[in-house]
Amino acid sequence: MGKSGRDRGGAATDTAEKLVRAARRKARKRYVLRLYVTGATPRSARAIVNLRKFCEKHLKGRYELAVIDIYQQPQLAAGEQIIAAPTLVKKLPLPLRKFIGDLSDEDRLLLGMDLQEKVDEDQR
Repeated sequence: MGKSGRDRGGAATDTAEKLVRAARRKARKRYVLRLYVTGATPRSARAIVNLRKFCEKHLKGRYELAVIDIYQQPQLAAGEQIIAAPTLVKKLPLPLRKFIGDLSDEDRLLLGMDLQEKVDEDQR
């Protein structure tokens, strides 16, 4: 043992504890999401269903979701510079991110929302 009273396994334990604490902090993050849609179109409906399923699976109890119809509230879409719909805007946690489409690609959402680390093609 060294002067600190720890053997070599202590450093590994410290690292593991830091990783666990970081994972817990990440798990407590609150997500603020805005989904911009165009009325009751099939693509908008799919995006709403897909996003709600995703949130209940991966963000249960720690997200705020607002669905905004750009036909009814065009000023909100203009303020966010929405150019296509459906568009999901992740306001928090930072960084702000935007996703366009029906939100059916779960892996893309996981990665874009920082819920999953990027995996190189070699590691798959």
